[in-house]
Amino acid sequence: MDFLPKEINDYCVLYTQKEDEVLYQLHRETHQKILRPRMLSGHLQGQLLTFFSKMIEPEYILEIGTYTGYSAICLARGLKSGGELHTIDINEELEDFACSFIRKAGLEDCIQMHIGNALQVIPSLEKTWDLVFIDADKENYINYYNAVFNSVKKGGFIIFDNVLWSGKVTQEVAPKDKETKTLIDLAKLLQEDERIENVLLPVRDGLFMVRKK
Repeated sequence: MDFLPKEINDYCVLYTQKEDEVLYQLHRETHQKILRPRMLSGHLQGQLLTFFSKMIEPEYILEIGTYTGYSAICLARGLKSGGELHTIDINEELEDFACSFIRKAGLEDCIQMHIGNALQVIPSLEKTWDLVFIDADKENYINYYNAVFNSVKKGGFIIFDNVLWSGKVTQEVAPKDKETKTLIDLAKLLQEDERIENVLLPVRDGLFMVRKK
């Protein structure tokens, strides 16, 4: 996932506002205690998500893929007063860990965690989303896009994480794994969808930003 030279990435991190104590501890304990810690959004991307959220000032955020709660905390910090972030994860074993840090961040009143299959949970939420962040199983990215699109407000945003997939999407040979194929198909779909505006950012493992017209 490291596309920039290490010295460039380190320079960017050096001059990016530091993580607060809660995010620092969440990052540290995720790497100590949880499998596949590279799934964490991390410092640079987390700060970028906070900036996006603060610029948008959303009332309702949907996150698909909680993991240990790092991105949920970052995004929730841009909510309007009284706003809500709903985050969905299929792994119930991570619920207590994520919720403990959400409480430490003082965000338990505005972050609601849902455990289950996102495609089943999404229709039950009955919200109009200002911002959707998708960072879950890649083979379902197009299904998630279709599931949330009608519930995103006009002018609202959808952000997909890991769309570069460690560079696999740029390989000349046809992909054999479903994840890479789906991400390539998603990029083509978003490029051709006249209902949206789109930009793909080479941040970390790739952030695809979509604005609904």
